[in-house]
Amino acid sequence: MVFADLNSDLGESFGAYKIGEDDQIIPLVSSVNIACGWHAGDPLVMQKAVALAKRHGTSIGAHPGFPDLMGFGRRNMNAS
Repeated sequence: MVFADLNSDLGESFGAYKIGEDDQIIPLVSSVNIACGWHAGDPLVMQKAVALAKRHGTSIGAHPGFPDLMGFGRRNMNAS
């Protein structure tokens, strides 16, 4: 039997800002990458996303990013 991993980025909300509908997408995917709090996410959102993934039996991966919360990790920056 062929298996295709359907993956989504989750946990990108932070503080009062809600980004995405994690609870609605997770039943549809087999794995998720949870934002690590640099470009998106915060500790509480990450904790909720991990609990949600565990509840649905979804595989979890990390979604690292640049330290640019306000620019969502998309602004130019020097990094080495």
